[in-house]
Amino acid sequence: MRAAAFASRNTKEILRDPITLSFGIGFPLVLMILLSAINSSIPEEANMTMFRIDRLAPGISVFGLSFLSLFSSMLIAKDRSTSFMLRLFTSPIKPAEFIIGYLTPIIPMAMAQSAICYLFALIYGLGFSVNLLAAVIVNLPVALFFIALGLLLGSVLNEKAVGGICGALVTNLSAWFSNIWFDTSMVGGAFSKIADVLPFSHAVAAARAAASGDFGAIFPDLWWVIGYAAVCLAAAITVFSVKLKKN
Repeated sequence: MRAAAFASRNTKEILRDPITLSFGIGFPLVLMILLSAINSSIPEEANMTMFRIDRLAPGISVFGLSFLSLFSSMLIAKDRSTSFMLRLFTSPIKPAEFIIGYLTPIIPMAMAQSAICYLFALIYGLGFSVNLLAAVIVNLPVALFFIALGLLLGSVLNEKAVGGICGALVTNLSAWFSNIWFDTSMVGGAFSKIADVLPFSHAVAAARAAASGDFGAIFPDLWWVIGYAAVCLAAAITVFSVKLKKN
């Protein structure tokens, strides 16, 4: 009940910021428009499939979720900078309930963002099938990872710092190591090895497998993402607990 009440308050805070909501949904769609235009100008004999809509849409849907890190980190960092958080620290609410209260209202936003991305891709020739629903569901652990990462960073950094870390670093890491814009295996070396260790390329691979109906290929890539999400969520609860005791 306490987590639900806190989640309700955070939902109202999210709805008071329509600009951020619009950016999180709109920017991935703009990227899809631009990259689809580039794809249409590439001759078929080039055999360039990276920006083909059936590969591009899952990648864009995952990349769009990276902005949730900024959204969740700003939400918790902003609260930490006000007397509101100090008042909450005196309440009986537990650290896990705090994190759940921040996490819960962002999940529907993430699922809606993924669904809109795939629906928009239909305009550019993506085939409609039940596989798209599976692809949206596969994006749930991906969203949990990005949200939990944002909550972890927002628990230790101030509002200005999370803007730089989540707004620039996390989104750029997601872009570079995700296999969306280029194949990291073609780069090779340490870059490819780092891409294999980080969860971004695994998230895109799982999303592409789900969207294409190749359900057997979703795992183990999705397990990799789930593992990162679990670690970040546990770390966020632990760090917030330490902050709670300290204050």
